[in-house]
Amino acid sequence: MPARPKTRDERLFSAAVLRRSFELQDEAYRPGFQFVYEGVLRDLDLEDAEVVEYLAKHRDEVEEAIGRRGRRG
Repeated sequence: MPARPKTRDERLFSAAVLRRSFELQDEAYRPGFQFVYEGVLRDLDLEDAEVVEYLAKHRDEVEEAIGRRGRRG
């Protein structure tokens, strides 16, 4: 049985988790992040601005998903 397509919110959440995870990494990872992130955005049919907006509204959920419960920064 084929997997069901992800909803827009699921795709946004996945991209937001990736984006936030890379934001927390050392600056040396930036070129690799850009390459991976742009590919993920294409695959998920999303724009960075959408992900940034989603992250602003759902930051706590994203932080929890990456193991940073209750942290800001």
